[in-house]
Amino acid sequence: MIDIGFTFGIAIYGMIWFVTLFMVLPFGVVTQDEAGDVEPGSPGSAPANLLIGRKLLITTLVASVLFIITYWLLTSDILVGI
Repeated sequence: MIDIGFTFGIAIYGMIWFVTLFMVLPFGVVTQDEAGDVEPGSPGSAPANLLIGRKLLITTLVASVLFIITYWLLTSDILVGI
């Protein structure tokens, strides 16, 4: 059983959150070329509509669930036998 302090918990949550963000960012991206509306001065591969607010919300929800599972695994005796 590991004692998880506040600072250690925030650090673990931050790492999980950023890894989750990098996994969520590519989903649903439509490039300007695909949308048929390339903004002058930008590459055609740039996103047409990023929807960053929705992706941050999804990231926070998924990261919270993963953190709860991680916290439970680290504070329980399940990993002792492994």
